[in-house]
Amino acid sequence: MKTQWLVMVCFQLPKPRTPTKWELYAQAKGIKKHKKDKRVWDEQTQGWKHRFGYDRVNDDEDLPIIEAKMTDEPGEDPFTKRREEKKTRVQKQEKNRLKNLKQAAKVGALPSHIQLAATALPITGSQSATKKVTKDELGSVAGLASTATASGGKFDKKLLGEKPVKKQGKHRKFPPVAEGSGIGAQEKEQTENILRKIMSKNSHEILNIDKAVTMYNVKKEKKRKNQQGKSSAPSNLKLKGKPMKGKSRAKKSSAKGGSSKKGKTK
Repeated sequence: MKTQWLVMVCFQLPKPRTPTKWELYAQAKGIKKHKKDKRVWDEQTQGWKHRFGYDRVNDDEDLPIIEAKMTDEPGEDPFTKRREEKKTRVQKQEKNRLKNLKQAAKVGALPSHIQLAATALPITGSQSATKKVTKDELGSVAGLASTATASGGKFDKKLLGEKPVKKQGKHRKFPPVAEGSGIGAQEKEQTENILRKIMSKNSHEILNIDKAVTMYNVKKEKKRKNQQGKSSAPSNLKLKGKPMKGKSRAKKSSAKGGSSKKGKTK
């Protein structure tokens, strides 16, 4: 008699979220949520504008003039005051949002899209934001966990409806053994790729930048010295030639003097 095993999969159902402060207030006052129109009539420009976003109605930057009030202090810029009030409103809204998240975290009813990035919130104590996990990453992690056994997940029990794990490994491709059309070009391309990889890895050994710069400076210095020697060579020759002329004149005069003396003695 065949026995059938029923596999029970237990899932943790989300807990009900506690109502926020505004939801409690709206429930007590009987305020109901109504869908607002995306476009609103603007009295200043006499035209339809967006309720939010670019070119919206009652934009602070589109107000050239602000009417003065009795409560305004003299010397106060109304535009700066308007920006500061908006900044305080935004800070208050953010504070209320974090309070609601703290209450939901205590009960364990944080939304799923906030649970992935819960470390970025001040409620957990850590400020570093986690990377959002994609579907492919979850699948790869599940595949690694299912095959991390002695049998590589071959003899493990599988759940009903569980899909087979995708193989993450790459298959090595070998070139064909028998020669055919284009086999020479394929071998040439493969050899060139291997040579290119080897050259790129050892490129720092082939070209020594420090040695090349030193050799270039030495050659430049030698060239400069040679040019200086060539430019100074003609002046040295002229200086050396002058005393030689003087010596020849002295020799001529001495020769003439000797001949006159000889004539006188005779």
